[in-house]
Amino acid sequence: MSRDALIFCSPPVAGQVPLLDRLAAVKAAGFTGISLQPTDVWALEEQGMLASKVAARIADAGLTVGEVDCTACWLDRHQTQGGDDDLSLLLRSLTAQRVVETAARIGARSVVAIDLSDAPFDRDEAAEGFAALCDLAAEHGLLAHIEFLPMSPIRSLKEAWSVVEAAGRANGGLTVDSWHFFRSGSSLEDLARIPGERIHTVQLNDAPIIPDNTTPAPDMWDEMMNARLLPGEGAFDLAGLIATLDRIGSTAPLGVEVFNARHHNQTMAQVAQDWAQSTRAMLAKVRGPA
Repeated sequence: MSRDALIFCSPPVAGQVPLLDRLAAVKAAGFTGISLQPTDVWALEEQGMLASKVAARIADAGLTVGEVDCTACWLDRHQTQGGDDDLSLLLRSLTAQRVVETAARIGARSVVAIDLSDAPFDRDEAAEGFAALCDLAAEHGLLAHIEFLPMSPIRSLKEAWSVVEAAGRANGGLTVDSWHFFRSGSSLEDLARIPGERIHTVQLNDAPIIPDNTTPAPDMWDEMMNARLLPGEGAFDLAGLIATLDRIGSTAPLGVEVFNARHHNQTMAQVAQDWAQSTRAMLAKVRGPA
C-alpha cells in the first residue's frame, strides 16, 4: 500500500453492515482497501466461513485489507480491567495474540493498538507491552501501530511516539487519526519531528473548532463516537496535516473514519460515496488533482 491508497475504515459501520455487504459499495466509491474489526472476521468464522474464503471475497471485490482495528488487551492490566458489561468483555477479548493471528489469517497489513483503560500513563509499561505486540506481529510479517486518544492514558502524539521509541521495534509505529490528533492538542510541529516511515496509518475526519471558554466545549466521547464530520466539513487543518505528512516522507495509506449518527439513516453506498468524495476533494486542494 502507498500514500495514494484510500482505505475505508470499517469501525463506524461495523455494527450496522456485515463485512461482506460493505465490499461492493466500498469498491464502487473508489476505495482501494478496507480496514476490518476482528469481530468482522470472527462473526463469519462462527458461521463456518474460513478466513481464507473471507480474504478471497475481499480480493475478488478488488480491495486489499489494511489494518485490523484493534487490539485493546496488550498490557497485563488490560486482562482484568472493567467489569462484566458487554464493552469490558469485548475489550478483554481483543488480545494481542488473538487479533494478530486474525490479521494474519485475513491477509491484513497491520494491527492497531489502543489503551482504553483508566490508568495513568506509564511509558515504560506501555513500551514493554507494545514491544511484545510488535514481536508477535513481526512473526507474521505485520506492522503494529499505536492509536492515541485524548481521553485515554496514551493521550497525544508525543506520548504515543515516546512509547514507540522506547519499544525500539522496527515494525512499530503510529496511527494518526485527525480527530484524536487535533482534539488532543497535538501540533504539526510535533508531527514534523517524527520519521515519516513510522507513521503506519492515517485516519481522516473533521470537526468544528472547540469554542472559547465562554461556550461549553462539546462532550468529547459523544463527538468522537457520534458527531465527527467528513473531511472538509469542519475546521481541522487537514491541509496542514497532509502537507506535513508529505513533507516528512510518510507513505502511509490514508483511511477515512467518520463516526456520525447520521450514517444510521444512510445506505452503505451513500456512506462510502460521501466519504470518498469529500476526502478526494480535500486532497485535491492540498496535492492537486490525482
